[in-house]
Amino acid sequence: MRSLLLRSAAALALVGVSASALADPRIEINGGRSYSDGYWTNTAWIEGIWGEHALSNSRITWAPMASLGFINGRNVAKYGNAVSDDVWLGGGGFRIRYGGANDWYHHLFWNAEVAVQGGRTLALSSGGEFINSIGWSGDHWTFQIRHASNAGIKGSNRGETMALVGFAFNP
Repeated sequence: MRSLLLRSAAALALVGVSASALADPRIEINGGRSYSDGYWTNTAWIEGIWGEHALSNSRITWAPMASLGFINGRNVAKYGNAVSDDVWLGGGGFRIRYGGANDWYHHLFWNAEVAVQGGRTLALSSGGEFINSIGWSGDHWTFQIRHASNAGIKGSNRGETMALVGFAFNP
């Protein structure tokens, strides 16, 4: 199962990267705090989101995306070294929006990604994780709530829930 998750995440990341040939990417750089099991730590992310595509004939659009994130380890005495690792996550997936570019609600989004990681903690204990985000993005700003966990596929892990604020630009 682990190798299937790793291959799937790699395939999605490659889809996101190869989509750059279709349109200029939007780059988002986000930072904030991540919460797990009663403890906070710092987190930072960089994401590339490529051109939006209509989903069939609906007002729903999707855009391929890839991200790289860092979650700082925590030194919590009662857990020993179980939460002290820094964790890097690299993922790929898509961003979903609804409505036309001029609709106020088009700034709202949902991201879904599959990620591989370096580092292990009680919160992120698998080789692969799922990342979901909901948020708002304007021309140059982005706000989002993000959750990363293994969805209970390889035993339970606590996951990480993040509040992120960032800026965005089109290179």
